[in-house]
Amino acid sequence: MTLRTQHEKPVYVRLREIIADAILAGKYADGDPLPSVRALAAEEQANPLTVAKAYQGFQDEGLIVVKRGIGMFVAPGARARLSESERTRFLKEEWPEIRARMRRLGIDASDLIERERA
Repeated sequence: MTLRTQHEKPVYVRLREIIADAILAGKYADGDPLPSVRALAAEEQANPLTVAKAYQGFQDEGLIVVKRGIGMFVAPGARARLSESERTRFLKEEWPEIRARMRRLGIDASDLIERERA
């Protein structure tokens, strides 16, 4: 799915999610090189300046490091830090909405666990 098919979020935010998801999924491990700005822009059909802005945000957070003349790399410990921040965000922001919807629909957590086992 390309960025152009998801219109509910700004491109910059979606790019950050794509990069973070790739790191969390293990596509890019700590120390691995990331695609160049131009390569990611072409792959995601985005403006290179927008990709650079997304990368800059991760660099500011210490999640990626730039080696001049070589490229951008996932910083040591980035996956663990991303995982912890995503877990916290999920529990604070997403889970309350999911739990409220489950209550409205009469879905019990044990029902979900049983479905998973089946």
